[in-house]
Amino acid sequence: MTGTGTHCPYCALQCAMTLTPTAPGAPLPVAVAPREFPTNRGGLCQKGWTSAEVLRTPDRLTTPLVRGADGVLHPAGWDEALDLVAARLRAVQQEHGREAVAVFGGGGLTNEKAYALGKFARVVLRTPFIDYNGRFCMASAAAAANRAFGVDRGLPFPLADVGDAQAVLLLGSNLAETMPPSSQHLAAARAAGGVVVVDPRHSATAALADDGAGLHLQAVPGTDLAVLLALTHVVWAEGLVDTAYLAARTSGADEVRRSVAAWWPERAERVCGVPAEDLRRAAHLLAAAAPVHGGTGAYVLTGRGAEQSTQGTATVTAAINLALSLGLPGRVGSGYGAITGQGNGQGGREHGQKSDQLPGYRRLDDPAARAHVARVWGVDPDDLPGPGVPAVELLRRCGTPTGPRALLVHGCNLVVSAPDNQAVRERLAALDLLVVCDLVPSETTELADVVLPVTQWAEEEGTMTSLEGRVLRRRRATAAPTGVRSELEVLHDLAARLGVTRGFPTDPAAVFDELARASAGGVADYSGLSHARLDAAEAAGEGLFWPVPATPDGEPDHPGTPRLFADGFPTPDGRARMVPVEHRGPSDDLRPDAPVYLVTGRVLQHYQSGAQTRRVPALAAAQPEPFAEVHPLLADRLGVADGELLEVTSARGAAVAVAHVTTTARPDTVFMPFHWSGEGSANRLTTDATDPVSGMPEFKVCAVQVRAAPVVPDGPVRGRPVPVLPEEVTP
Repeated sequence: MTGTGTHCPYCALQCAMTLTPTAPGAPLPVAVAPREFPTNRGGLCQKGWTSAEVLRTPDRLTTPLVRGADGVLHPAGWDEALDLVAARLRAVQQEHGREAVAVFGGGGLTNEKAYALGKFARVVLRTPFIDYNGRFCMASAAAAANRAFGVDRGLPFPLADVGDAQAVLLLGSNLAETMPPSSQHLAAARAAGGVVVVDPRHSATAALADDGAGLHLQAVPGTDLAVLLALTHVVWAEGLVDTAYLAARTSGADEVRRSVAAWWPERAERVCGVPAEDLRRAAHLLAAAAPVHGGTGAYVLTGRGAEQSTQGTATVTAAINLALSLGLPGRVGSGYGAITGQGNGQGGREHGQKSDQLPGYRRLDDPAARAHVARVWGVDPDDLPGPGVPAVELLRRCGTPTGPRALLVHGCNLVVSAPDNQAVRERLAALDLLVVCDLVPSETTELADVVLPVTQWAEEEGTMTSLEGRVLRRRRATAAPTGVRSELEVLHDLAARLGVTRGFPTDPAAVFDELARASAGGVADYSGLSHARLDAAEAAGEGLFWPVPATPDGEPDHPGTPRLFADGFPTPDGRARMVPVEHRGPSDDLRPDAPVYLVTGRVLQHYQSGAQTRRVPALAAAQPEPFAEVHPLLADRLGVADGELLEVTSARGAAVAVAHVTTTARPDTVFMPFHWSGEGSANRLTTDATDPVSGMPEFKVCAVQVRAAPVVPDGPVRGRPVPVLPEEVTP
């Protein structure tokens, strides 16, 4: 049988794969095989190989569910469910105003669904309150890149370019586990001894620097910024900067030079715990690889470990300042980039899910942007609401007397993935109406008044935008189960019930064509793209990178923009802006009653809240339960052996997890993955303190107390997480 070329449903690497229909009666509808592509080079991780199993998980949602007077979710027809949602939305807005309804999106939605959701919020609901879980993922990197470069594209170059680099600095990214096929792009830097990894853990990625392949800087949690300031100090103090580049292509260099003068390595060592000689060595590795010193290329790359912080924007700014000091951005084979996490974290924020943005990465408070998008939408610009608030603040307001009384959730399991998630659960429970579109039962659907079953990756057409700004086609390879609808159909039908009968097509190609028109002239310009053109580009083995503006009739199509900044930066004066920043430390730092750091992250087998991967038997068997990594010295002090239970307590709550005693941890730090719910949920502990610029919460570090857990026979951690079936759901 002929296979369908598509891309993995998980992370932003968007590995290429082929889905081939299986014989009737086979346990899965399609067989998965990797496909050669520049990002994954024919590789897949365990999640990708097993991705088809989620298509037929036994508890797949296939009918709408409506909570009855008995407090239980019961199956309902689509008309009944949508009529109820429309009537209750109308009633809430009539009683409390338009702003009483909010929308929360997801970074896994296709560009078409993200665009339609943003349009639905602003045209149908006319509410300013929309944001998405990408606020938890890329917000700090986006804020810093926009400030410095005038544009936010995770990697402003193809990922394959990294494969030729002599040195790569990775801060807060465990890509060897979170997107394993990407590790092969570090081969040249490893061979040159130039992989530098900043991470409190000796992670799988940090191990890539072992045996002479580079350097692991095992910094104190929350001190990535101090590390960067020290590296930049060395570059300036030892005359390693690219002075010609700085003079021609940047502004603010002198202010940065003066600000880093106070961060000599010996001082930084006292803050970040990294030996001064290692800081100097790391700076020298990067400088030697920079083109100005005859090197073959260097990259500075950041991930969530550096960005999910109350000083995340400042940390990324410092990373950009270091890259600019060495003359890297805009040169082929060198640069700065952010490693996007979620599958469509890039496209999701470009086309209308963020609280302050319109399609094309236009600002909602820009009159010209409002006028352009309003013309495409056929509405008066004055009818478009103004900017809303970032995700954490939106969730804090839910169910309060002056906040949203109804919330529509698309593609996000907030009860597990949000910081301080017990408080989030309380806020969702206080709503008058919670509507969740999802494909499987989740901890968030448990609280919903209405659950709507929707299609997933292999059952739908659309586009995704990868971590490198490459726009990719998602293709339908199998039919959805009977009773399941696409979110484009859901939004179309809800809009009609709320009085908007035009402007919400259900054909993804038609939605994309409108998205392209709405983005025209914006920073993220897709106006020269269509599904047909993307199909042709992928058939040639590549894909197209935005911006891809439309060209006049008769002119050749724009080829796309694989590499940004070659001829300047899209700032008012064409220069990159260097901004001085200062280290403050975590908002929730160590103290006598919380003397240990908690850091959070992902593991190879699971993804985000685990709602999908915990349903795959092979993945669940490989990582079946919540755990906490502790150093042998800390374990000995606590009197806990490997495999015993730990209780981890923060100012917000407590969690119980199995101790994994390992030297990969720092003696002052506990690591917990965030893929589990209930008693073992790491996000019971995390703080919802946010970066003042980006609104990103400080997921990655907080202070905790750790002790041996009280013995609870057959407790939820020692058992296995059991998916909640619809008939068992109670409020």
